[in-house]
Amino acid sequence: MRLYAMVTAALGWFALTLQCYLTVSLSIANGKTLIARLVTFFRYFTILTNLLVALILTRSAWRPSARRGAFLSRAVVQSGTAVYTALVGIVYALLLHQIWNPQGLQKLADVLLHDLLPILYAAYWLIFVSKKSMHWTRALWWLLYPAGYFAYTLLRGAASGWYPYPFLDANALGYSRVSANAGMLLAAFLLTGLLLVVCSRWVEHKAGSDLR
Repeated sequence: MRLYAMVTAALGWFALTLQCYLTVSLSIANGKTLIARLVTFFRYFTILTNLLVALILTRSAWRPSARRGAFLSRAVVQSGTAVYTALVGIVYALLLHQIWNPQGLQKLADVLLHDLLPILYAAYWLIFVSKKSMHWTRALWWLLYPAGYFAYTLLRGAASGWYPYPFLDANALGYSRVSANAGMLLAAFLLTGLLLVVCSRWVEHKAGSDLR
């Protein structure tokens, strides 16, 4: 497990560093301040979720038994992160891929953050994360992060006039449409979370049956 986590964590940090470098370089070219662009960088759900993935895997690889950061080792946190990374890949493929055509290093960063890392983390969860006592209510708790993100994005966007994703752009779509989009996305998070609980319970049941 530690080797897999180490390699995947290194890949995650590389992808995040590359995307940060590209974002900062673009801001300099457009005359924006470094601080302003870094704030923008961390307003993307993809960045925040992959940062969480990198932190979880880093702790699993280097400090699996340390008390500090134990929150990241909890199965419920690692499982919720699997839900978030799955939606990162799905939403990008369905809603964003067709309106965004990156090239060169930006293409590499996009593939790593939206395609490869979600797949690698899903494999990590399936193979290494405990599936015991995975209750249905977990799927509701996992909604707190995306719901909080949507609320922050709308509040911040109302103040700044800038939104990180076109389906959350209240200036272009209006709040009614954006609220409906956010509601549908939360429903997708809930459904994915429920499917993950089903998968967890099936794996646990199968493991118990094999021991008999």
